[in-house]
Amino acid sequence: MESAEIRRRWLSFFEERGHTVVPSASLIADDPTLLLVPAGMVPFKPYFLGEVKPPFPRASSVQKCVRTPDIEEVGKTTRHGTFFQMCGNFSFGDYFKEGAIKLAWELLTTPVAHGGYGLEPEKLWITVYKEDDEAERIWRDVVGVPAERIQRLGKKDNYWSMGVPGPCGPCSEINYDRGPEFGEEGGPAVNDERYVEIWNLVFMQYERGEGTGKEDFEILGDLPSKNIDTGLGLERLAMILQGVQNMYETDTLKVVIDKATELTGVRYGADHGSDVSLRVVADHMRTSVMLIGDGVTPGNEGRGYVLRRIMRRAVRNMRLLGATGPVVGELVDTVIKTMGEQYPELETDRKRIETVALAEEAAFLKALKGGTNILDTAVTETKASGSTVLAGDKAFLLHDTWGFPIDLTLEMAGEQGLSVDEDGFRRLMQEQRERAKADAKAKKIGHADVTAYREIADGSGATEFTGYSSTEGETTIVGLLVNGVPSPAASEGDEVEIVLDRTPFYAEGGGQLADQGRVKLHSGAVVVVRDVQQPVPGVTVHKGSVQVGEVTVGSTAYATIDVRRRRAIARAHSATHLTHQALRDALGPTAAQAGSENSPGRFRFDFGSPAAVPGTVLTDVEQKINEVLARELDVHAEVMSIDEAKRQGAIAEFGEKYGERVRVVTIGDFSKELCGGTHVHNTAQLGLVKLLGESSIGSGVRRIEALVGVDAYNFLAKEHTVVAQLQELVKGRSEELPEKISAMIGKLKDAEKEIEKFRAEKVLQAAAGLVESARDVRGVALVTGQVPDGTAADDLRKLVLDVRGRIPGDRPAVVALFTTANGRPLTVIATNEAARERGLKAGDLVRTAAKTLGGGGGGKPDVAQGGGQNPAAVGDAVAAVERLVAETA
Repeated sequence: MESAEIRRRWLSFFEERGHTVVPSASLIADDPTLLLVPAGMVPFKPYFLGEVKPPFPRASSVQKCVRTPDIEEVGKTTRHGTFFQMCGNFSFGDYFKEGAIKLAWELLTTPVAHGGYGLEPEKLWITVYKEDDEAERIWRDVVGVPAERIQRLGKKDNYWSMGVPGPCGPCSEINYDRGPEFGEEGGPAVNDERYVEIWNLVFMQYERGEGTGKEDFEILGDLPSKNIDTGLGLERLAMILQGVQNMYETDTLKVVIDKATELTGVRYGADHGSDVSLRVVADHMRTSVMLIGDGVTPGNEGRGYVLRRIMRRAVRNMRLLGATGPVVGELVDTVIKTMGEQYPELETDRKRIETVALAEEAAFLKALKGGTNILDTAVTETKASGSTVLAGDKAFLLHDTWGFPIDLTLEMAGEQGLSVDEDGFRRLMQEQRERAKADAKAKKIGHADVTAYREIADGSGATEFTGYSSTEGETTIVGLLVNGVPSPAASEGDEVEIVLDRTPFYAEGGGQLADQGRVKLHSGAVVVVRDVQQPVPGVTVHKGSVQVGEVTVGSTAYATIDVRRRRAIARAHSATHLTHQALRDALGPTAAQAGSENSPGRFRFDFGSPAAVPGTVLTDVEQKINEVLARELDVHAEVMSIDEAKRQGAIAEFGEKYGERVRVVTIGDFSKELCGGTHVHNTAQLGLVKLLGESSIGSGVRRIEALVGVDAYNFLAKEHTVVAQLQELVKGRSEELPEKISAMIGKLKDAEKEIEKFRAEKVLQAAAGLVESARDVRGVALVTGQVPDGTAADDLRKLVLDVRGRIPGDRPAVVALFTTANGRPLTVIATNEAARERGLKAGDLVRTAAKTLGGGGGGKPDVAQGGGQNPAAVGDAVAAVERLVAETA
């Protein structure tokens, strides 16, 4: 039975029995605490925790899952894999133990002809929690499983919880006996390799308290509603139904192994080491395709790193198997074809998936070539020194310069019998991060010792931000630094950093630039504020200069921000939210924010995308944004719990740290994001948004730059003026401009080609005369000369080769011609085979000539090119070539 049929039967069986079929959620977990979905019940977590009322009493799904903690074991055992499909059925206060047990038994043992999986009842063994008498009774008395095939196990094996206070309960597992060839008998309590677990039934009936580990926690009492959460591993059941030895030989993985053997010529089953590599390739490539399909792109952080790590392990294992060129394209194609029946979106999104995968392979092959040489040298040096530990700085060099994940270095070093100084590596990584943070902070706050800011915070408490509701207000100066040093007072002209007890000034953060403005003391002194930062949490530092009077700690003052600047920045920030949502609507969740900067009247927005965004899509995004502006949607912010924000669908960027309470900015029914910045009150205040274009700023990351409000209007006004001028020049309407200008450029290019052709012909006309000028230097025909200034390098090369070709092949010949282009001398030298047999190589001759010209050059023995800085030395260069010919010939 194929995997797709196993999946179809599962969903059909439960749908016929009153379950709502829920499509698999994305592998990108909708939970900031998770990188990826690791279990089938994750999408239903809010229902089990009581956070959201379930919209159905019972449900069923086949959920895509990825787990990577045991990635090193992949391929070595028959059970470890990174991607798997978890078939689940769920009850929310509906049926409980007896219902779940009877449904499971019915589906597993019903004959194939009647819609079941047709497993032999006598091969099924049951485990229950040691104190769960009810479950054992149901299995024995209701279902009819013999008592000798029911085993009781402890909390470690047969009790479930989320690892934190909340719902928990005993579970019962169904295991399949694969026969004596897989080991001793005695049931799953004795041999879990022979008796493979295929289905786990979790009976959520209790509430657990605090505790650690899988066993050390207290049961507080019964849950108000008893729930069911079950999970059957599709790959494990496929292994049994397809009669194969392990999950790698099931239909959806074996075809990938077959493709890998075709590409490498290595036969599966011939050698344990190569079998492990083939299994790694099959598992990792399938996982990679599924992750890319759900919007993950390779990177160095978070889920992007998970994808990069497994893709690079797959590519490297293909190299170990003997592959010499790119292989990912064919492997991806195989995975999409075999998984596409179950997940049609893979075929729909094929082009994007292939683009991302091929780009990552190309980047890694380039890194692998250079990095492997570095690693081989480091391994040789380490062994020569008598050590068995590769130094941490070598691992850091491989990571920092060649993009080697530490896991890859560990693996490759291990193959050479070496361990790696991981502590040293991680220390260097941390030092690098701290340097980067320190450099960034130094640019913002100078090089003041942050302990000074901490002391201010300890003495005066955190700065209260009033800027959401006001742009000015009374305040008190609680801290003062002059040129980075704490001081009780500052005078006119001093560069200062002041800390206020409360402030309307927004400190730079979340992509929003800082406010500017003035702080006027009641004494009459004035500080002009140019920048605002938070060097330590809770302390807002206003950086500027004393314009008038003397500033002292403890003085009362009145703070006023530049309202015009704030409003312009707020317009940009709101436009950023609109752009983010419009991009996600157009490109999907892959267009997740990767950075932004909101400044007065303009913004830039970075987002994930494996390729350039087509111009038509960008136009549609811009139109959608401006349509939202015309709808005059209200913008409001609300502080709520992080869980409530998630329930409302607010976009939370993974990797960001959020507290228990978060601020959510909502724009009508269009956008909802976690955000601490300032915004407009209504989208109509933005006026106009103009996207200037998008470009690449790194692998898998694109950047949009845009203008907002008056800045957007001014840009369009200038564009209109330019269009009007072009209309006047070409004597046409605006809609005719592209065609008319294209025609003009075409004519210009044709004319340039004619000129180039004429120039080349003129240069080549000199060939015959140059051959006649050949001089005999110790039996070698030497042709030297200087062609007209401005001759292109390609034309000079063609001329040299043409002259060489006109000299009889049995006569040793050297052709060395020179020209001057853009004020710099250029030479091309060629030798024929007869000359090379006498030791005359073009590369040697060019280096001699170029050195005389004050430059350098090189090339192959038959033809080489060089240049220099001194055109006046061409005569000397010719003489130097002639001397070398005479000496060598």
